[in-house]
Amino acid sequence: MKIIVFFTAFSMTFSVTSFADDVNYPAASIINWEHKSFSGNTAYSVVYDDQMQHDVILASSSQTASGLFFEDKIDLNKTPFLNWSWRVEKFPTLSDEKTKSGDDFAARIYIVAQDGWTFLSTKAISYVWSKQSKTNEVWPSPFAHDTAMMLAVRGREDESGWVTEKRNIKADLQTLFGKDIRYIKAIAIMTDTDNSKSSAISYYSDIRLTEK
Repeated sequence: MKIIVFFTAFSMTFSVTSFADDVNYPAASIINWEHKSFSGNTAYSVVYDDQMQHDVILASSSQTASGLFFEDKIDLNKTPFLNWSWRVEKFPTLSDEKTKSGDDFAARIYIVAQDGWTFLSTKAISYVWSKQSKTNEVWPSPFAHDTAMMLAVRGREDESGWVTEKRNIKADLQTLFGKDIRYIKAIAIMTDTDNSKSSAISYYSDIRLTEK
């Protein structure tokens, strides 16, 4: 039920942040995002990475599901692009990641948007690094079919190692939900293995919101 809790973890009112310039979230900032637990605590820490040559976030999960959340109202007309780098060291062991019992990922980044004032008006995209699905494959969350979509930014055919991503959040929301949504209200990272009762290790870095 983590996705349901995820939707209700945020207040219905929040201030507006209209970014005129690119916004960077270094590891020192991300580690201070609010830690929300759904089933035990995934361990998040700041470590220096020799390849990236700067600090990154290390996430280690053992039958746990918790994430780091940054809540703000962000204007996608100003900064529609989400950029980040990530690396997976160990994937969870599961049978089918598209079911409730297999809804675990070594690395995922959530985007939460709200185009109204009810629970059903909340929409979420979970950008995941999948071990089973193909790159760019999309499917509804097994916990919230109508309001949350999964998108495999990296899939089973991709190699390991650091990879840099860039997604147009505004365009993805339009494609996945058929709505022109201007604001998102939260960004989160999560490494979780609670449903599969397994473990996973991943790294996150260079999360940015940009104009282009």
